Amino acid sequence: MSAAASTPSLFGFIGRSGAGKTTLILDVIARLQARGFVVSAIKRAHDGLDLDHPGKDSWRMREAGCRK
Repeated sequence: MSAAASTPSLFGFIGRSGAGKTTLILDVIARLQARGFVVSAIKRAHDGLDLDHPGKDSWRMREAGCRK
């Protein structure tokens, strides 16, 4: 395996609340995993601690297959 093949890629998604970012991200996660990639996600919470509760974005990303 070459060094380039093992270098992780980083993608960023920004937008207003309700714009569909989570829906897009969940689709990207599924498509990358279908191609054999290991996917992780980092979510920024600007209004306090956002724990991993059912239905929340971070929970939905984990359900989509993101790893800790």
